[in-house]
Amino acid sequence: MNRHTGPGKSHREGITLIQLIQKFLNDTTAEAWFVDARWPDGIICSHCGSANVNANAKHPTMPYRCRARLCRKHFSIATHLKGIASMKLHRDLGITQKSAWFLAHRIRETFDFAWLPGLPGPIEADETFIGGKRKNMSHDQRKEQTGHGAVGKAIIAGVKDRTTGQISARVVKGTDALTLQGFMRCHVEAGATVYTDAALAYQGMTDMDHHTVNHSVGEYVNDRAHTNGIESFWSLLKRGYQGAFHKISPAHLNRYVREFAGRHNIRWLDTVDMMLRMVAGMVGKRLTYLELINEGGLCT
Repeated sequence: MNRHTGPGKSHREGITLIQLIQKFLNDTTAEAWFVDARWPDGIICSHCGSANVNANAKHPTMPYRCRARLCRKHFSIATHLKGIASMKLHRDLGITQKSAWFLAHRIRETFDFAWLPGLPGPIEADETFIGGKRKNMSHDQRKEQTGHGAVGKAIIAGVKDRTTGQISARVVKGTDALTLQGFMRCHVEAGATVYTDAALAYQGMTDMDHHTVNHSVGEYVNDRAHTNGIESFWSLLKRGYQGAFHKISPAHLNRYVREFAGRHNIRWLDTVDMMLRMVAGMVGKRLTYLELINEGGLCT
């Protein structure tokens, strides 16, 4: 039986808080675990791949320095782990909220396994809208957000592979055919079986085995055609948005979406294996505080 389509996740081996504390008694043991996870065959330079590395470089944040003649650069274990608000993180870790916010975004940069190309299918594809509720807006904001439904909200497109349970989702700029079908083709194999609702944007996909369900007339399942799986993910995403984060800047929303999709895609793994995937995702990443606060517009 495919572990992604099994009856549950009882096979997973978790780790208790006590076990976690025993495993990482202090910063030194935690760093040693991350070093071994990232470089099991010995430390190599993140910039040029050289194994000639000084592991005791005198640098406040990057303790490794490449000795290769044409490189000589400093680097660290993570040139950058769950849905948690920065206010709670700052209280739990005893750091400022600003530092906690920065830390959380750097962790989100590791979720590469949230944007998957070439999903074989069958595929469920859908889009959703996310943003504040109109009733909670100020008078001035309501005047600006004229209209109904998706007005003033960000658009997120997503696909779910029914066989593997894997999801790819990201912020997009519109709900037109060019945008939504373009997103789908970036993540789905040509010729795959695709299930969508009856929106006009999904019509005309002659390169896919396309089946629809018509929500506008109360039809939610038509034989194997439905989008219940991807819609369940939207519900999870919105509960996190409203329950944990409350408000997310459009400039950073894509990183949160990637985090939720990434967490969904590794939920079948044992806890330690999840941690190892996160370490692997750190390789080659760099996000400075200045880059973070200067981000603007919707990420695409």
